[in-house]
Amino acid sequence: MKKILVIDDEISIQESFRNILKREYALLFASDGAEGLQRFQEASPDLVLLDLIMPRMDGMTTLKRLREVDATIPIIMLTATQMIKTAVEAMKAGADDYLTKPFDLEELKWVLSKTLSNHDLEKEVQALRTEVSKRYGFENIIGSSQAMQEVFEKVKHVADTKTTVLLLGESGTGKELIAKALHYNSGRRNHPFLAINCAAIPETLLESELFGHERGAFTDAQSRRIGQFEQAHRGTLFLDEVAELSLSCQAKILRVLEERKFMRVGGSEMIEADVRIIAATNKDLEEEIRKGSFREDLYYRINVIPILLQPLRNRREDIPLLIKHFLDKKSHGEPLAPKSITAETMEVLCRYDWPGNVREMENLIEQMATLSSSGLLDLEDIPLTIRRKLHQQPPPNQAILSGKIPLEQAVEQLERQMISEALQQSGHVQTRAAQRLGISRRQLKYKMDALGLSGPKSGLHEDKEASRPPNPR
Repeated sequence: MKKILVIDDEISIQESFRNILKREYALLFASDGAEGLQRFQEASPDLVLLDLIMPRMDGMTTLKRLREVDATIPIIMLTATQMIKTAVEAMKAGADDYLTKPFDLEELKWVLSKTLSNHDLEKEVQALRTEVSKRYGFENIIGSSQAMQEVFEKVKHVADTKTTVLLLGESGTGKELIAKALHYNSGRRNHPFLAINCAAIPETLLESELFGHERGAFTDAQSRRIGQFEQAHRGTLFLDEVAELSLSCQAKILRVLEERKFMRVGGSEMIEADVRIIAATNKDLEEEIRKGSFREDLYYRINVIPILLQPLRNRREDIPLLIKHFLDKKSHGEPLAPKSITAETMEVLCRYDWPGNVREMENLIEQMATLSSSGLLDLEDIPLTIRRKLHQQPPPNQAILSGKIPLEQAVEQLERQMISEALQQSGHVQTRAAQRLGISRRQLKYKMDALGLSGPKSGLHEDKEASRPPNPR
């Protein structure tokens, strides 16, 4: 039951509220502002009914003091008809609504219900915003590679600015995730983040989608439509696949970026556009400019801060971290027991080129975790299509000489493969595996940690032989 604090010096008014509301609300009473402030701090009510005219501390002063304690709790002012002007001033000072004496019973109940419902909705929205902000915090972007560390640093540096950002990278590398991280770590986080895929909307509809249209602007325009730029006011608009925009649409976006204004299709009124633009593409825009399909002036406008997201094949050290992240995500999102992955399976997946990048990996790990009847994912859980692709990949020496992968990655790949094979051949006893490899157990443990290799059970394998006391002679 919601708690309502009534602050009014008239006993008859208190009795009226008690008789009218006692079945629906838990009621608290105070006869002046000072007592009301004390009750407010003690009881933490859900709503306050506050009289304007009271002895010692009047309603306006009490309102200000209450707002210093809590800026969110709904406060409804109680006033005589001739004091409406003062009630309006109170609303400007932080009150949510006002009621005039004598009260209309239905109006009183409606105002209380509406105000409490709005407050609950605001709390829910704020909780959702907080949850979303956590989801897109920097700590949730996975990657320990040098390439990803450079991305993190740049994102942190430019997030809380108005600067236009251009995200570059292959499909599936996480461009929208970075765009959301930029938005939710900026001062625009409490305003809309809207994403539009420029390649998914027909050219004839794209302009209306972006800028909106007036009724009658074209044959099917039966009513006014508010476009993405207008909806994203004070927020962020993410233009994915920006290279797919027509030249005429590019010209209009350029105008918005330069003038911060636009017109709806068929309209005559200029509309302010306080919108941050984040654009993304998997194409070489400089090549598109040479071909005449992308405007050079727009390129310079959106390419203020370029951020390149490397494909997974160029940052293989991030693959074990991402696989673990997606396994954890799967187990937390559904009533499934936590699952881990064998060192051999991890090594095979680290050799895969991941043409679909992070998006492909997430889908694959979800598939493997869902279909596996065991708590431990092994080679048999890798889909046959992926295994065939692995057989088709060139050997490491050819991949290096052809420039497909750098030497450092090939060395890491070979290390991972050799350690995995040594662990398997030694029954995952780390001391034996280290002897096979000609290194110490400590060196092996260090390399396993660095490469994200684990034993056949969850976590790194506990070497029982190493911890066993020596046999007595």
